[in-house]
Amino acid sequence: MSDCLFCKIVSGEIPSDIVYQDDKIIAFKDIQPQAPVHVLVLPREHIPTVMNITEESSNLIGYLHLKVKEIAEILGVAESGLRLVCNYGKDGDQIVQHIHFHLMGGRPLTWPPG
Repeated sequence: MSDCLFCKIVSGEIPSDIVYQDDKIIAFKDIQPQAPVHVLVLPREHIPTVMNITEESSNLIGYLHLKVKEIAEILGVAESGLRLVCNYGKDGDQIVQHIHFHLMGGRPLTWPPG
């Protein structure tokens, strides 16, 4: 999608601090981190929101979740723990309409989050 910020990051049009990438997903540091470790993990394929996941794209979302373990190990938070969050809609504070998951860790995370 030509006007999607994350699609532009995926294509390399906009630079980012990438911590992991393969042919299906990409993970890069959040520009407004809320924890010492805060990366966004998203599929390269443009899927606007969690409400747009289809049976066909469910394998891709499952693959992304499997890779969270590897990304957490790379970032050094696999043992201490992490939070994986997906925002949706206005009340959920989804800013960019490209499904993405916030992987946060590196400190104790309180609940409720905000």
